[in-house]
Amino acid sequence: MSGRVFLLIGSLAASISVLAGAFGAHMLSESLGERFDVFETAVRYQMYHAVGLVIVGLLAARLNGTDAHLRRAGYLFIAGILLFSGSLYALVLLDVPALGAVAPVGGLSFIAGWIFLGMAGWQGRRRGEEIGPD
Repeated sequence: MSGRVFLLIGSLAASISVLAGAFGAHMLSESLGERFDVFETAVRYQMYHAVGLVIVGLLAARLNGTDAHLRRAGYLFIAGILLFSGSLYALVLLDVPALGAVAPVGGLSFIAGWIFLGMAGWQGRRRGEEIGPD
């Protein structure tokens, strides 16, 4: 995937996060009761990792998409959003407690994504490709 695609997916995920947060705050907060905290966690982690995807997209564009660790980070952030936030949204909205078992897999995807992002920065620096502003 190119940096532009990661940037696009990150921007869309951030937009959806804002929409979900507004929807939850205005339409669901009273009806969900204690489960609203779970919904807010899904929204918050989706936004964090949407920003992570935007960072991946910008860095991939800067490096012409050549860094495998950077691409892995992007794929893992996407997987984490779908698995972690997606399972929590489904858990809350569909009231299916078994879906909560999927969230840890998404959480591991997030963790691995941040590790790969760090590795991309470390290896880029060792190759003499400073990652960051000129």
